[in-house]
Amino acid sequence: MRITFHGAARSVTGSMHLLEVGDGRILLDCGLNQGRREESERRNREIPFDPAGVDVVVLSHAHIDHSGNLPSLIKKGFNGMIVSTFATRDLAAIMLPDSAHIQKYDIEYLNRKREKKGLPPLQPLYDAKDVTETLKHFMSIPYDRSFPLLPGVNLRFREAGHILGSAQVELTVREKGKSRVVLFSGDLGRAGRPILRDPDMGAEADVLLMESTYGGRNHEPDEEAVHRFRKIIADTYARGGKLIIPAFSVGRTQEVLYYIHELVAEGSMPPMKVYVDSPLSFDATEVYKIHQECFDERMRELLYSRKSPFQFEGLHFIQGVKESKALNYDDSPMVIISASGMCENGRILHHLKNNIGDAKNTVLIVGFMAEHTLGRRLVDGDRTVRIFGEEYAVEASIHVIDGFSAHADSDALLDYAARVGGNAENVFLVHGEYQQSRVLAERIGKTVGVIPAIPDRGETHEF
Repeated sequence: MRITFHGAARSVTGSMHLLEVGDGRILLDCGLNQGRREESERRNREIPFDPAGVDVVVLSHAHIDHSGNLPSLIKKGFNGMIVSTFATRDLAAIMLPDSAHIQKYDIEYLNRKREKKGLPPLQPLYDAKDVTETLKHFMSIPYDRSFPLLPGVNLRFREAGHILGSAQVELTVREKGKSRVVLFSGDLGRAGRPILRDPDMGAEADVLLMESTYGGRNHEPDEEAVHRFRKIIADTYARGGKLIIPAFSVGRTQEVLYYIHELVAEGSMPPMKVYVDSPLSFDATEVYKIHQECFDERMRELLYSRKSPFQFEGLHFIQGVKESKALNYDDSPMVIISASGMCENGRILHHLKNNIGDAKNTVLIVGFMAEHTLGRRLVDGDRTVRIFGEEYAVEASIHVIDGFSAHADSDALLDYAARVGGNAENVFLVHGEYQQSRVLAERIGKTVGVIPAIPDRGETHEF
């Protein structure tokens, strides 16, 4: 048995790990890279193995950095099953078409600029027809049920608590008379967070692949995060400004709405309209409503009492481009939640372009921003940023609340490693920038007694 790390290795995007068991080849995730445009474009177009030789894809969850390159895999010859939870399949059915649409829209915008400069046009990675073909390959199974994936390999999904439908991938492998458990954490959520169930900590892994996004950092307490959120909203309203929140359409948007709903319920929300400017966010929220098997008890109680956090006075979901553009001409205080989460494409770029140069406005970062993304440059305090190839001065206030992150922090990851990987033969840290992974590796080595490897992209390990 061996594994090759083709993505999210010493980085947090492009999750893609190829597990080979005997004659079988299992691909764990197939995500898009995000970051430097040219480098990401090259990596997303060059799948570093023969897709036709892969037997099955197991998808941990629907976020685009884990699922977004599946249509390219299909285009290049993959013809097997894509196995996921039911909620992940339903989210992929709206997220992959949205990814194709955004690529088409952004490429058209960029090509108009390239044409003026005499440059050749660019082509999207895939289109709507490729996505339709991809969705034909999905097969869904429930959590906590053993499923024969390949001869000698059984699959079970365990709750990951990251977004709706997110799962830890547990593979029980019988090879050469020996049975071992290979566990891939996917993106691991946090206990006690709203809406979703807590991560399942009941597995016992022999080989553990675990994320390390916040391997060297701990989140602020929930109470402090909510207090700062309340204050940021109030301060922006007092200045008469707009609060711009870049947020992933799936997961982060719903959680931000949950907290705003709480502020409305307690009477501490200023009279500001809240706009969710992302058709995908609307569709994703509808998917959330039908998958109550993923909810925690508090969320189910809210729904049963008809107090959905996705419906409150002043909340508006924007669908059309005309409505989106109209927000730029409305000078009243408002909250705008828009995608993409790392500010690399989509409508958030237009809102930043039109609002980042005004000191009365605020940009609130509520999730992890990968290296070389626009979101990361804002977090790092750059005073000038490039949007659609043009430079803009950053005059708006920039705030970061890590406490809303859907990723486990350093202490939670250490606890996870100890509980599910305490007896592991091998531990691999993925989905983390090297410095974050290195800190976590040192902590695990001292506490758990297992020295994790931090594989680089393209690296292969046999076990």
